[in-house]
Amino acid sequence: MNRRLLFRGVRTRLLLVVVGALTVALALASVGFNVLLAHAGSKDANTLLQSRASSELALIRVTGDTIKVNETHDDPLGDSRVWIFRGTRVVEHPHARAETDAAAAALAAGPTRFFNVPDSEERLLAVPIVDHGRRVGTLVTGISLAPYHHTQRTALIASLTVFILVLVFAAGAAWWLLRSALRPVAQMTVQAETWSEEDLDRRFAAGEPHDELTRLARTLDGLLDRLAASLRHERRFSAEVSHELRTPLAKLMAEAELALRRERSESEYRESLQAVLRNAQQIERIVETLVAAAQHVIQPQGVADAYEVAEAVVAAYSDDASSRGVDLQLVDSNGLVRVGVDQDIAERILHPVIENALRYGRGEVRVRVARNGSAVLFAVDDNGPGVTPDEQEAIFEPAVRGSAGQSTQSGAGLGLALSRRLARAVSGDVEAHPGARGHFVVRLPAA
Repeated sequence: MNRRLLFRGVRTRLLLVVVGALTVALALASVGFNVLLAHAGSKDANTLLQSRASSELALIRVTGDTIKVNETHDDPLGDSRVWIFRGTRVVEHPHARAETDAAAAALAAGPTRFFNVPDSEERLLAVPIVDHGRRVGTLVTGISLAPYHHTQRTALIASLTVFILVLVFAAGAAWWLLRSALRPVAQMTVQAETWSEEDLDRRFAAGEPHDELTRLARTLDGLLDRLAASLRHERRFSAEVSHELRTPLAKLMAEAELALRRERSESEYRESLQAVLRNAQQIERIVETLVAAAQHVIQPQGVADAYEVAEAVVAAYSDDASSRGVDLQLVDSNGLVRVGVDQDIAERILHPVIENALRYGRGEVRVRVARNGSAVLFAVDDNGPGVTPDEQEAIFEPAVRGSAGQSTQSGAGLGLALSRRLARAVSGDVEAHPGARGHFVVRLPAA
């Protein structure tokens, strides 16, 4: 299994490809070199034989039917590899092996040609002896091929040695280059393996892309940005669903438990079921609103009575306000004020703001509705500690609570963030005004 994994590595496969291609190239070069060397040696041997034959023919004199040879002191005929035949009868011959003599005799009276003596490192050249256009005999000259074969063997050994050395050096160089080139990939792999799902801000940070690897790192960083944004979006959606459904689910369970606690009349059961239905419908509206917000499909459409929106939210928190000992009141507005947003969305925007006022108010919360030009303002005031200028914007970040909430574990710090996000999705906003008392303003487009 380890061997399989070893050969599956990109670096190993690239190295094998490089070494394989280099092996083929060097093998072809070595074969080509030795073939060319053998051809050149054979051509040199032939040229030398022809030169010797020409020199020997210049020493031959033909008188009638007699062939005479003028020997020189430097190269006596008996010491050279030269045979002279008249017809098929040998006139002169050197001291040679019987196989060589037989091969030379076989060339007599034949055409001009080269012949390699079998089982011997000798080559012969047969040349006709012509006198006045009449062939009178044959000159056969020979040469030993041993020096040429020795040179070829030496060249073959040398080329194989060079082949092996170059292959080893090239393989080592290729391994080093591939290792250096792919080291950033290995480092990126190690980095990615150490990151967990909590490390959403970790990146490869390879700098400006200038080659394939840095472009890969930039692409992966972009992919990680999108994945991190998607994961944060998913976590925020889960947290917001949990946050928004907590109160209506608690009411739903309380109403059901109360109905089951003792026997009731038909009308009482009907009232309980109607309360359960109202809470279930509220849950449905909450889920639809949150899903729409998560999918970025909320549009500032629809018209609602702003006072009815505030009245519905205040009524939803009336029990909570009583249990906290807080006087929650909706101040009457003058005239009809319409908001250019669906009532469900407007209520969902206002819910977290009033819930926040009840959590930190010290006995009094007032909600007011008024029109201001092209906007409808929902002002929520409480006699709590208020917010400081430093935390005026920070409290709208998810999971961030102001200084007043640091001493208590209530609240997850998600409500105000959701409220502002929904408000801005419909061209509105939620603002906190710093001061000694709590003062929040929800601004939505007027109809």
